[in-house]
Amino acid sequence: MQVFANSEGARTTPSVVAFTESERLIGQPAQAQAAGNAANTIFDAKRLIGRSIKDTIVSNDCKSLPFKVAAGPDGDSPVVCVQFRGEERTFAPEEISAMVLLKMKQTAEQQLQKNVKRAVITVPAYFNDAQRNATKNAGAIAGLQVLRIVNEPTAAALAYGLHSKRTKAQEASAESGDGYTLIFDLGGGTFDVSILAIADGIFEVKATGGDTHLGGEDFDSAIQEWVIAEFKKKHAKVCLGFRL
Repeated sequence: MQVFANSEGARTTPSVVAFTESERLIGQPAQAQAAGNAANTIFDAKRLIGRSIKDTIVSNDCKSLPFKVAAGPDGDSPVVCVQFRGEERTFAPEEISAMVLLKMKQTAEQQLQKNVKRAVITVPAYFNDAQRNATKNAGAIAGLQVLRIVNEPTAAALAYGLHSKRTKAQEASAESGDGYTLIFDLGGGTFDVSILAIADGIFEVKATGGDTHLGGEDFDSAIQEWVIAEFKKKHAKVCLGFRL
């Protein structure tokens, strides 16, 4: 397996899309300008895609997001609202995801020197059917034929070649008749754990679990809230005087 570097020379691309007065930015450039353009910098589209605006999880997320989220034309699907080239625009989460996929498509085409028309896309293991279908739609918007949606822990196992080689632990468990592998996938926004049975290159998912709000971003938020609380404890009088 080979991981292609993007146009910025990085081997990973943040799922961030930003809109300015003159252009649309994707990946590292979008992330770099986020502090000065928070209301028009979209991230965490994965937490909105395939969900209802009435979903309690979406409602709670919207309280902490710096950009505006509203109900779409159908009154149920969420859309993000931004200022782009002097006017307000709305985009569905699928469209935001499609922009990131298009960036990845362009990266692959640049490296392979040929058109890329088909793709396999990974999603959190606990994504429901609506979220998986919405992800497929995002691929279609990006001009890709989505051959398959693969659970991220399974993709991680494939990436590390667990289907083609055995560790000593796997050999021992196979001899005991218990050939299971635990895949621990902690990302920037989500956390997944899957138990796989791997035999003769075939994966069978035995169990999955995860949390859409237990990733690097959530750790950052928790630390930020703790720091603010500690600051208020130590400087209560200063804060009160400032407010007055």
